[in-house]
Amino acid sequence: MDEASVEPERDAIIATLTPVIDGLAATFGPMCEVVLHDYRRPEKSVVALAGSVTGRAVGGAMSEIGMRIVARGEDAGDELNYVTRTRTGKTVKSSTMVLRDSTGAVFGAVCVNLDVSAVTEARTLLGALAGIGGTSAELPVTTFGNDIDSVVDVILDDHHLGRHQSWAGLDRAARLELFRSLDERGVFAVRRSVEQVAGRLGISRASAYSYLAQARAASDTTSDTRSDTTSDTRSDTASDSAGGHA
Repeated sequence: MDEASVEPERDAIIATLTPVIDGLAATFGPMCEVVLHDYRRPEKSVVALAGSVTGRAVGGAMSEIGMRIVARGEDAGDELNYVTRTRTGKTVKSSTMVLRDSTGAVFGAVCVNLDVSAVTEARTLLGALAGIGGTSAELPVTTFGNDIDSVVDVILDDHHLGRHQSWAGLDRAARLELFRSLDERGVFAVRRSVEQVAGRLGISRASAYSYLAQARAASDTTSDTRSDTTSDTRSDTASDSAGGHA
């Protein structure tokens, strides 16, 4: 089944879920936000939204979580009850449920975000009063934004360049690792992102594409090597087992 033939089905799923968003948000109250994403247009993936936790609006871009899901393709799955922190300091408990068409392809998601900052503060206070308080684990920070370029910029800042390392100061292995990491996080699933990354790094678009191709080739080689090693191990184990029972 080609891509065009499932577009009406995908449109129908989005249209069916759109009026559900308000009801879900109302059920959980004012600290809840429900977002409907259409990943077919990542720069404006937010097609319906109810509540306000992450500060986004309809027409806004996907977050880095959405980028990661798009990068995983058909291997993507639901991500439930994960806790993260926004750039403004809110503690958010979220669940992301992917949307698939009849071919199994992922094309969108429904995200539920709960601002649990007050709950977290209350737990800390009660723990301190009871004498059982401890140091809370550092939560990962997730970037939510209406502009896809700003999301990509933050991901870049969080990587090596955010540690005051210039592109010129990275050796070849570190450069390939940078591109591999950005690719894993879904940055290159967004249109024009290669050009944006190249501009931030101060290199040509051709060089950026070359490093990306090399990073992907290296990842494929590593995966093939692991697969061959696992297969050989299983074969050796089977042979030893057969010999032991002879």
